[in-house]
Amino acid sequence: MREHRVNPVDAIWLNMDRVQNLMVIECVMFLDGPVDRERFDRVVQHRLIDAYPVFSRRPTVPRRRWTKARWRDVPDFDFREHVREVRLPAPGDAAALQEYVGGFLATPLPRDRPLWDIHLVEGLDEGSAIYVRLHHALADGIALTQVLLSLTDATADADEHGSDGGGARHHGVGDLIEAARRAAPEVTEALRPARVRAGIAAAIRTGVSGAGVLSKLLLTRNPESALAGAAGTHKRAVWSDPIDLQLIKDIAKGSDATVNDVLVSALAGAIERYQVEHGARPVDIPTMVPVNLRPMHLPLPRELGNRFALVVLLLPSGLVTASDRLAETKRRMDRIKRSPEPVITFAMIQGIGRLGRRLSSALVTFFAGKASGVTTNVPGPREPRYLAGTRITSLLGWVPGSGDQTLGTCIFTYAGTVRVGFKTDTAVVPDPEHILDAFHAEIDDLAGELAAARR
Repeated sequence: MREHRVNPVDAIWLNMDRVQNLMVIECVMFLDGPVDRERFDRVVQHRLIDAYPVFSRRPTVPRRRWTKARWRDVPDFDFREHVREVRLPAPGDAAALQEYVGGFLATPLPRDRPLWDIHLVEGLDEGSAIYVRLHHALADGIALTQVLLSLTDATADADEHGSDGGGARHHGVGDLIEAARRAAPEVTEALRPARVRAGIAAAIRTGVSGAGVLSKLLLTRNPESALAGAAGTHKRAVWSDPIDLQLIKDIAKGSDATVNDVLVSALAGAIERYQVEHGARPVDIPTMVPVNLRPMHLPLPRELGNRFALVVLLLPSGLVTASDRLAETKRRMDRIKRSPEPVITFAMIQGIGRLGRRLSSALVTFFAGKASGVTTNVPGPREPRYLAGTRITSLLGWVPGSGDQTLGTCIFTYAGTVRVGFKTDTAVVPDPEHILDAFHAEIDDLAGELAAARR
């Protein structure tokens, strides 16, 4: 029987499932027609099961406190037991699919089998969908997005035995990944088990703002707002129709900003509008943004695992116009790009993973309490992709929140379009469609203000 050790960072997420927030990454793939099940099964076998052993292994429970969990082969494993076919009742619209997905957001993945599931959803009024659930202990969301895109092809008639890798680029805040990637070799060397403190010190020395970053990480708090409160056990997911990416590019070009600046600014505006709608004075809301630290030119390791950093971004509020919010968002993001924050948080995650189950869980909960949730912005393939011969029209994916985090945001650009999706805790944010409407309104205002400035 084959097995491999659950590494310390993966063990953090393996042990962090809570009734109010599960450590499950949720992905939705929208397709323009049904999927050929036989061909799909062959793709999954060759590109997922054969390529990454963790998808046919389950985590073992340590019998003694000092022993480590391991990923162990499941005897007579049949991946088809992890693939379910469902048909939504009429009318099969977006609301029906959102309700279906929402029904699983608080459902744990069984621990007596590999920690993933795929739902093939038919009965939609337009095309079909694939809903994928993957435990964070398998890998970080950036790597798992790369894994899912490796199941796709550039053409409908591609050979299902091989993949061109999905053609995706992944990063968190704009070009921040580039700085993080450059720092990664230095940090990796500095973070050998006996040198975590030295790693943090080395990270601080990479920039004069190191002390300020540590202060930010320790002192930032999630303020009282319409988005803060004790998370419950019921979640909702909503998402937009595809938005024309060219519109976002035009706004960015006219504002001397990046596409990422514009999309995150629209999120900031949506959160401000939501607070005002609920009768509150808007305050800056902190969100966490994952940053990839893997060299993107190298293939993923067969064992996968987590290798990412986090930065805290304060979404600006209280400004007069959408253009003001965009300018302030850009300023804050530019400052993060020049900061050693990804390096420092990477060192902290590595260190926390070696502190034991209780202490690491307590520290993750402590830091989770400093933000409303997690925001991902994934620039996906620029050209359409195909899954088992069927064209993918768009994608979404949410990474999990921790502790009492209540708002997960996914922004995914793909083939000339953008989709934004929100996953919320209904005990605190029961009406995520209002945030979605506010996001669209902020984009409209940015476009309108730019058009007015040109006249």
